[in-house]
Amino acid sequence: MKYEPVIGLEVHVQLKTRSKLFCACSTEFGAEGNRHTCPVCLGWPGSLPVVNEAALALAIRAGLALNCKVAERLKFDRKNYFYPDLPKAYQISQYDMPVNGKGELLIETKAPDGALVEKTIGITRAHLEEDAGKLLHEGIPDGSLVDYNRGGIPLLEIVSEPDLRSPQEAYDYLTALKAILQCIEISDCDMEKGSLRCDANVSVRPEGQEKFGTKAEIKNLNSFKMVAKAIQYEIDRQTELVESGEKVVQETRLWNDAKGVTFSMRSKEEAHDYRYFPEPDLVPFTLSKETVAAIRKTLPELPRERAKRFVRDFGISSYDAAVLVQEKGTAEFFEACVSAGAGAKAASKWVLNDLLAILNEKNSAIGDCLVKPDALAGLIRLTESQTINSTTAKAVLIDMAATGKSADAIVKEKGLAQVADTGLIERAVEKAMAANPASVADFRAGKQKALGALVGAVMKETQGKANPKMVNEILLKKLSS
Repeated sequence: MKYEPVIGLEVHVQLKTRSKLFCACSTEFGAEGNRHTCPVCLGWPGSLPVVNEAALALAIRAGLALNCKVAERLKFDRKNYFYPDLPKAYQISQYDMPVNGKGELLIETKAPDGALVEKTIGITRAHLEEDAGKLLHEGIPDGSLVDYNRGGIPLLEIVSEPDLRSPQEAYDYLTALKAILQCIEISDCDMEKGSLRCDANVSVRPEGQEKFGTKAEIKNLNSFKMVAKAIQYEIDRQTELVESGEKVVQETRLWNDAKGVTFSMRSKEEAHDYRYFPEPDLVPFTLSKETVAAIRKTLPELPRERAKRFVRDFGISSYDAAVLVQEKGTAEFFEACVSAGAGAKAASKWVLNDLLAILNEKNSAIGDCLVKPDALAGLIRLTESQTINSTTAKAVLIDMAATGKSADAIVKEKGLAQVADTGLIERAVEKAMAANPASVADFRAGKQKALGALVGAVMKETQGKANPKMVNEILLKKLSS
């Protein structure tokens, strides 16, 4: 019997506000432990929460971008559970009246046969809640410490419908979701700082069966690739259990990336376990249609629309366009490079194949790159005018990324300009032919691959500066004579 996985994702996004959700404490990352706290976020008796208007506006902005039904009336609720990182012993969240209701996200993903297909993933809700603190265990003998700086940070929890059917779909959903959230500037989505966190709910069922199987929730997922790996492991684990006649237990599991396995953390809670009830210190309130309409007008061009425009206006492939818009900074860099005079196809190639490779090696963001869009456009012009060849251009780009200098300056400083002197190239060709008689004989005997060895010898003779097109033309002329 074949089994089908059923996957739903819960994504927690830290909203880009200067203060916490219900108090004026700073949300700055990296501060000394417990410096950004006050009676409200520490849950002192008598302290009263006040809703952060900026956080609410960002939540509505996200809901509109995800095609959610924004609530006309909403309220906050207490989610009760006892844990040391929760000073009030409850979390202020939203239960039955969230700010954003049903929505959807259209993604492009790979079908089992490898073909690219579009699929709509339902959004159950996107609600506001405060974050908990952080427990510190490492290096602390006989106990743990608690840092409450994160306590009260505004989060938007985006819950998908169980519409995902493979680890690849989950990865593509997260990639598309992150692109939208960054595009509308509600969060930096930095997983290393905890600005974006994901939990996965996974179950399996026989193919054709409508009823869902028993699900397990996976936590401790710190990258999209980790999410995909953990989901695949959990699918395999549950399938093996079902096929052997055992039962899948509903529980929360943690992912161990070093071992590549999930392991049991605790039994899975249900909503009634949290004893949700309306937050008595925050009354329900109404959102005016004018407020929602005003926020809708501020939405920028979303990634999917931007990708379509790149294909339509710049003539690049739909694949390249889709990759460019995954990160807002990358899309803006590409478009600025084109505006600076670079050809769109060339700019796309240099950004995706060369610049991003350099940045990935340095683990650096494109916004921090020393190569600016107009500088890359200048490098592209030098290659198109054949002032330098492509091999030299790649080396120049690495130098640009390290120094911030322009391509022109580096080429002049290092004397890298391409040699287009016919006489000089002819002399280099003659030397190469004289030094490689076997390759000359092989080519004249019909072995076309021998030409590559001779071209390489000429380029070595000219220190890689010779115009490759001229080298080929002159070589072929002399070899045929």
